[in-house]
Amino acid sequence: MIKKPTKIERLTGGLLGLLVGDALGVPYEFHDASTIPAAELIEFQPPAGFARSHHLVQPGTWSDDGAQALCLLASLLECGQFDADDFGRKLVMWYDEGYMAVDGIVFDVGITTGKAILAMRQNVPALQAGARGDHDNGNGSLMRVLPLVLFHRGSDSDLVRIAQLQSQITHAHLRSQVCCALYCLWARRIFNDVADPWNDAVMTLRAIYKNQPQELEELEWSIRPDDEPIGHGSGYVVDSLRSALMVVEAGNYETVVRAAVSLGNDTDTTACIAGGIAGIRDGITGIPARWRNQLRGETILTPLLKQLLAYHEE
Repeated sequence: MIKKPTKIERLTGGLLGLLVGDALGVPYEFHDASTIPAAELIEFQPPAGFARSHHLVQPGTWSDDGAQALCLLASLLECGQFDADDFGRKLVMWYDEGYMAVDGIVFDVGITTGKAILAMRQNVPALQAGARGDHDNGNGSLMRVLPLVLFHRGSDSDLVRIAQLQSQITHAHLRSQVCCALYCLWARRIFNDVADPWNDAVMTLRAIYKNQPQELEELEWSIRPDDEPIGHGSGYVVDSLRSALMVVEAGNYETVVRAAVSLGNDTDTTACIAGGIAGIRDGITGIPARWRNQLRGETILTPLLKQLLAYHEE
């Protein structure tokens, strides 16, 4: 019988899982799936001859995905709850000063996120900064939301509410908000070892949204959670969620994040979103030691991880 990960192993695995997945995908970002190396060759350091993206970034470095996720975690731990304005300030610090970025270097900023951060720099309140247009549904809020699941100890409805609020800061369209909510419920059920986590999460979200017709419409007609999860690794928030759901079934953690990168396109974000889920499911020991050891930014990550684990011991 396979031993299931402990709570601490799942917490650590979720956080490391998203960061390792992000770092693994960085050198392959923007490449078409047809140009990605064979899955067994996908490593922090791509094979010789591969035209890596962000060629000045050292292997094992997380991108904006991981940095913003750590901004959210730091805000939650410092405030003891979700504080939109504090989180917004930390996103501005990341953008301006490299807060939570490895070496303090910001090398990748999503267009929608960048616009919201510029608005907050001009003193627009955080919850009013995010764009709400149909074309503002990139995956920038989905990629960073997992620490909320690792921190939150309240009800499912409260988790959904906060997941939507954290999205609203940069990606305020309901579609992005609902994707974040569904992802959080899915991750929570994997953390709690529910037998059918995705479908259980969908049923729960439908119940929460029963008197919220706009949110329910986005869930049923835009996300279509009952459809076969076919994803293409793009930057569209719904496709990112579907891509993660698709590759999580590929096998163990290593297989999952390599499958995510193999989709091409927004490789770091797809592997980050899927890697966080696989890290929770498999625990920290399920993440290959070579990737854990090669991940950079230890001085940033270690204090936050210690605070997170201490929070759960209270």
